[in-house]
Amino acid sequence: MAERKPIESWLTDMDGVLIHEGVPIPGADAFIRKLRDSGKPFLVLTNNSIYTARDLHARLRRMGLDVPVENIWTSALATAQFLEDQRPEGSAYVIGEAGLTTALHDIGYVLTDHDPDYVVLGETRTYSFEAMTKAVRLINDGARFIATNPDETGPSAEGALPATGAVAALITKATGKQPYFAGKPNPLMMRTGLNTIGAHSETSAMIGDRMDTDVLAGLEAGMETFLVLTGLTTKAEIEKYPYRPSTIVDSIADLVERV
Repeated sequence: MAERKPIESWLTDMDGVLIHEGVPIPGADAFIRKLRDSGKPFLVLTNNSIYTARDLHARLRRMGLDVPVENIWTSALATAQFLEDQRPEGSAYVIGEAGLTTALHDIGYVLTDHDPDYVVLGETRTYSFEAMTKAVRLINDGARFIATNPDETGPSAEGALPATGAVAALITKATGKQPYFAGKPNPLMMRTGLNTIGAHSETSAMIGDRMDTDVLAGLEAGMETFLVLTGLTTKAEIEKYPYRPSTIVDSIADLVERV
């Protein structure tokens, strides 16, 4: 096997890698600081489409992690980039919050429930039966079905919450139409992210806490992959997958010196 080139740019997941339930994971601040001091291109990624990059910048800063807005890449931004490439200045019926609606407005999309080009499903705190019914009817009438990410559940202090993937399954069951998922593990999210920072996959690394999204997306995008054990995937679960990360570490603190 050919030896990999030195890592010149970094992509890292947010939840489970840098923060956990609103608290920074030890070493996260040192890792971000080292990245910024190094001048290397980097992105903090999240499949959550609720927040804008500006919102996330403010939330992370309150936790002591200073990540510039331009270094944050969400599934909402990846979805918007995909739609802009596919059908510029189109229209969409959107189920989601500010992160998604703002991203679509910023690319010149019209948000409408009248004969839209797309139905776009994202994360929201309040999934409405009325909105899902509207989505089903629009898809049946010919709108193309897009979803920001396939995550079936999301974390909360009270336990798991149904997320985009679960609601997408409901709409698929009602329409017979599968959505195109723009977020992880689709390598599209990684490639569009790399393009925004002018990076190349052969000299980039992806850090994540999930084998089924982070590691898989990094692997399929041709990147070196690091799995941290501070999130969802445990060491015992790794062997269940038919692929492996390049490197397994206990936490983000173990990667500070790699930057």
